[in-house]
Amino acid sequence: MGIFGKFFKKSTESDESKSTDNERSKYMPEKKLPLDEQFFHHFIQQGGRLLYSVNEEEIQANFEDILVEHDFFEKDVFCHDKQLQQRFPNFNLNFEGSNRSSSFFLTTCEYLISDKGALLFSSNQIKECKLPELPNTFVVLASTSQIVENIGEGLRGIKHRSKTYIPTNITTLKNFKDGDGKESKDIETYGAPNKRLYLLLLEDL
Repeated sequence: MGIFGKFFKKSTESDESKSTDNERSKYMPEKKLPLDEQFFHHFIQQGGRLLYSVNEEEIQANFEDILVEHDFFEKDVFCHDKQLQQRFPNFNLNFEGSNRSSSFFLTTCEYLISDKGALLFSSNQIKECKLPELPNTFVVLASTSQIVENIGEGLRGIKHRSKTYIPTNITTLKNFKDGDGKESKDIETYGAPNKRLYLLLLEDL
């Protein structure tokens, strides 16, 4: 069952489980959600926009929906990933846009952090740019196999995959509520930039 099926099935069963939860001893450990459901919950709660796909056709359709919503056709895009450029060739986009003047940033990420609902980036995606220097709208392509429990696990994964070169500029983004590029005033994300973030999530497990 995919992430949406599991999440909404759990939602419909929540009322039935309330009485059971109330009967649980206060000394028993809390029930822990699966990683994908946990990520889904935190990501949406923080204002992220998740577009779930089970195949390439749905990825393309969801990407087009984003372009339609914001009239991004024939606009400059900041994207230095040649594979992504080749993956979305049919939308009249200019992939030579700069990091400051483009309509949006099209990228992948290193990992999806379940316990924070955050995305982990490195110089593989953002080069040496700081997050405030990037467009206010992110469109990120990732897969469910990239979901890990916490930042530490993500960092270990980067190190394990990087046998000869460990990327620099490793950072997380977890504040998606406003997308105005201004710094967050929330205590947990104070000083971090707000970004409007669309996650094209492909089921690959």
